[in-house]
Amino acid sequence: MCRPVAAVMLLATAVQMWAAGNGMAGINEATSMVTSYFDPGTKLIYAIGAVVGLIGGVKVYGKFSSGDPDTSKTAASWFGACIFLIVAATILRSFFL
Repeated sequence: MCRPVAAVMLLATAVQMWAAGNGMAGINEATSMVTSYFDPGTKLIYAIGAVVGLIGGVKVYGKFSSGDPDTSKTAASWFGACIFLIVAATILRSFFL
């Protein structure tokens, strides 16, 4: 009676180890697929930062040309937005890779 129970437990352990091996392969494949998106994503965020910088530069120039006293606050907010995008992309990339 003890041998059939041991055989069933051994079989269950072997099946569990086989299933865990396939699960690890799937997790490793998913990890490599996700990390392959970081380079294009980082470049996309840098491009968005460049566009935001250009738009901000035009808006600040327009305010400066019209003599608006609020020009420095607008320039600081647009500059801060661009710096945030660049730093966020760099930190996320270094954190996950």
